[in-house]
Amino acid sequence: MAEYINRQWRLAARPVGNFKDSDFTWHEEPVPDLADGQVLVRNIYLSLDPTNRIWAAQDSYLPAVPLGDVMRGVAVGVVETSRHAGFPVGTFVQGLLGWQLYYVGNGQGLTPIAKIPGHSLLLYHGVLGAIGLTAYFGLLDIGRPKEGETLVVSAAAGAVGSLVGQIGNIKGCHVVGIAGGPEKCRWIVEDLGFDAAIDYKHEDVAAALAQHCPKGIDVYFDNVGGAILDAALARMNNFGRVVACGAISQYTSEKPPAGPANFLLVVSKRLRIEGFIVLDYLPRSMEAIPQLLEWIAQGRLKYRLDVVEGLEQAPRAVQKLFDGSNIGKLVVKVSDEP
Repeated sequence: MAEYINRQWRLAARPVGNFKDSDFTWHEEPVPDLADGQVLVRNIYLSLDPTNRIWAAQDSYLPAVPLGDVMRGVAVGVVETSRHAGFPVGTFVQGLLGWQLYYVGNGQGLTPIAKIPGHSLLLYHGVLGAIGLTAYFGLLDIGRPKEGETLVVSAAAGAVGSLVGQIGNIKGCHVVGIAGGPEKCRWIVEDLGFDAAIDYKHEDVAAALAQHCPKGIDVYFDNVGGAILDAALARMNNFGRVVACGAISQYTSEKPPAGPANFLLVVSKRLRIEGFIVLDYLPRSMEAIPQLLEWIAQGRLKYRLDVVEGLEQAPRAVQKLFDGSNIGKLVVKVSDEP
């Protein structure tokens, strides 16, 4: 299969602080011939996510990416060549295909997907993939919002947070989003239907929560950790629920973060805090996908994509997640859709 030349980013060093160009190395090499039971997938869209930083730095819910290996990443692609009966040529798939143009494997971990009429394959990064499942199950299974309750979402203009707020709105909650900068705050209120937005870069978050959550907070969907988590804990109502989905404010810290100063409120207010990893819910994905598609068709669930052209840009593009410059779901276009 010498006609296929793979291009890939490999992890060269454990990141300290923010990602650096020197943490990755670029490789080009011929794709090996397929063995029986293997498939060759051409990646089309690569998802960039905050968890890329965790995977590169340390063991977590998955082992750290070994130095010298292709950087781990979720992608959507198409089967170009196959010696696997379950994945004929032309099948669209999603999985941990990595930061590369071509993936070769035995099909384990690949999920066949169908192109939805009227939508690009980007839909699987915007709503139908891990992002949508995280928002759906994280809020509804862990947060368990009830009509009339107050829901607060951090990183509300991000891929997950923007969907969480809209689902909360659909469920009849008073939804307050925390985001960085006036453009993001305007978008989540005017376009996505959040009831209020707090600009953490220019406002006192604790004071703003008191203003916009006069009845307290019943559900807090946490994507950032740190000081914003602390401010939210101070406003939680008795028996409130905290969905611990991420802590992006701490991923690039070079020192262990301090624990929340308000953590004792967990006892006095009888709060429930539960961590959430979407991998646990993949077997239940078909519970969520029909509902997500229905909400999209009804215009009740919108998504925004920040698409960067070219695999070569991935190491620079992933920084947008940590400097706050992206809005919505960050994706790298690796190759053209068929």
